[in-house]
Amino acid sequence: MSSLREPERRELLKLARQALIFSVEHGSPMAVVPGTSFNDPAGAFVTLRKGKKLRGCIGRLEAEDGLAQTVAYCTYSAAREDPRFEPVRAAEIPEVTIELSVLSAASPISPQQVQTGVHGLIVTRGGRRGVLLPQVAVEHRLDAERFLEEACVKSGLPRDAWRKSDTRIQAFTAEVFSEKDFDGGGPSSLG
Repeated sequence: MSSLREPERRELLKLARQALIFSVEHGSPMAVVPGTSFNDPAGAFVTLRKGKKLRGCIGRLEAEDGLAQTVAYCTYSAAREDPRFEPVRAAEIPEVTIELSVLSAASPISPQQVQTGVHGLIVTRGGRRGVLLPQVAVEHRLDAERFLEEACVKSGLPRDAWRKSDTRIQAFTAEVFSEKDFDGGGPSSLG
């Protein structure tokens, strides 16, 4: 997918906001995504924050559905199914900020090629897989080696598993944008 223009980013964030409200009110994902131009398949992650604290984050690395449907479903999953958190309640909706990460396809990468802040990582070994978005390295000030270690930990592998020949390392990039990018954030800033 080519880079998204500002109106497209606003449209996707508005869709995610609608999906969040629907998910909380109905306890299910939106069955039909309102008319949209985002029909090409693309992976995406939806991150929900309440203040500066993570409130939910779920995504799909690869998607068979169009980007709009992926964003709507991942918004539902982040709000209702992230096992680290209780489901988002209606009273919280005004305090929740939505961030979207639209992903490129993943491809193999050597540890020496990893660029923090540019690459997201997928570390796979055995039946385990850990995924970290590119912004995680920036937010936590991780260098490339520590970023690889944290991806291993997320997958339940030893910290140094990335050094083993049977560990698969893949990278992807993400176009990351948030409601906070538009007039201070929140639903009213998206028009």
